Amino acid sequence: MDSGEVVVHGPPLTDPADIAQLQHRSEGEVAVVVPRDLLVDWTPKERTRKVRTIGLDEFSGLFNKFEHTAWRLETRRRYASDEGTDTYRQFVETGHVNWTFDHPYCKTIREQTALGKRVERVRIVDQPPTTGQLYLLDNAKRNSGMGEDIRNLWRADADGLRLPAEDFWLFDSRLIALLRFDDDDQLTHVDLITEPAEVVRCCMVRDAAWHHAVPWKQFTAEMDSDA
Repeated sequence: MDSGEVVVHGPPLTDPADIAQLQHRSEGEVAVVVPRDLLVDWTPKERTRKVRTIGLDEFSGLFNKFEHTAWRLETRRRYASDEGTDTYRQFVETGHVNWTFDHPYCKTIREQTALGKRVERVRIVDQPPTTGQLYLLDNAKRNSGMGEDIRNLWRADADGLRLPAEDFWLFDSRLIALLRFDDDDQLTHVDLITEPAEVVRCCMVRDAAWHHAVPWKQFTAEMDSDA
């Protein structure tokens, strides 16, 4: 079709057990049965899926919807949103923060990890670390208390692994939430990507980063011993 959509037809799916396994079926949609080879051999190969841009409120809602894993790569030297918080000012003034769990994100992550879901992230750190990176190393105390597993990687090591200079969340190894920042390091919007090739690429990035990154407690201990 000129719209880029593909029309399929076939006998309706009627087995109640099969219908019960369907997910994400919208109201008014019906399921039809088509041979797998038909989709593999005859659907267009040259088109890529369009990126869907969402706002920050919709992005926050993703943390209530993932089923198994949420994984983050953080590569930036500065996050302007951190600098507007009381905890950041406290860290700059005193070198430490009295962390609490009253932020809505904390509540959400504690609920999700209590269900056995995994929330993990790798943070890239410069030598010497920026103030923002030191703040996030301290912030790991709070996030780890919520059930997150946080690891760190020196930027030189990340460059050696050819990790991309991207910030993204990978949900359930199938959905990429690519974070977009402006010139002032403010997060402005998020691009959702489901293109299989991009998802596989980000899964490969995750596997390499996770394998080489160091748990944050060990990372900060080694930093202190080298100081």
